[in-house]
Amino acid sequence: MGFRKNTPLALAGKGAADRQFVRALARGLDILKTFQADDRGLSNAELAARTGFPKPTVSRLTFTLMSLGYLHLDETTGRYALHPHILSLGFPVLRQLSIREVARPLMEDLANGCAAAVAMAVRDGVNMIVIERARHPTMTRVPLDIGVGRELATTAVGRAHLAGLSVPERADLQADLEAHYGLRWPAINEQIESNLNHFRRHRFTVSAGDWDPDYNAVGVPLRMRDGTCLAFNCGGSSNLITTDALPVLGDKLVTMVEDLARAQDLDPHGT
Repeated sequence: MGFRKNTPLALAGKGAADRQFVRALARGLDILKTFQADDRGLSNAELAARTGFPKPTVSRLTFTLMSLGYLHLDETTGRYALHPHILSLGFPVLRQLSIREVARPLMEDLANGCAAAVAMAVRDGVNMIVIERARHPTMTRVPLDIGVGRELATTAVGRAHLAGLSVPERADLQADLEAHYGLRWPAINEQIESNLNHFRRHRFTVSAGDWDPDYNAVGVPLRMRDGTCLAFNCGGSSNLITTDALPVLGDKLVTMVEDLARAQDLDPHGT
């Protein structure tokens, strides 16, 4: 169909066939979402390869997005990069999430008390996007920059998000993940189901080298009144946060999220 399985256009599902659906807009958003934190600019050919769109279509989309101020073109290399103006799209959302202001000191206390990195994230397709973070000085190399996406299926924070969903919501998301991972899905889903069972017993999820062989973490979800399922992560480099330390770390993260829920008059177990 000309687009990758994890793009907004692909994930639109039946909505893409609706008369109200604007395919050109969806494709423009696909282009913006293609850029990764470590990209040093992408050419039209590279964008076409990543999205599966025809190169002439990509050329029109990048020209339009550049004209609107969302992309910057390096005329020397012919590569595009996201323009800082794109931040204007995200800041209103972050301002609405006042829970970040309440959570930040709790996250900092946990990070410093456990010599770990703590993050708050929300789902974006088949990824989780960090929207707040705190970390102990020993965790400076842990990649937890705000706005950066991480795999949902293999991370503790992503598995916590899954654990916080209702059964129908979880089934829909697992269907998206199956389409995304293809033949890899059975093994990945086995780990997810094992984590869901662990969550039912202990109230936190685990990723011990599953996302990155050098990274261990635990995760806990928190359901907001509007239905948004936030997820929290606490972990770090495996040489500092060992698998033996995860049970204690998990209990402390559960306590932190419960304290945050009470401060916001939320049900800490509303999953």
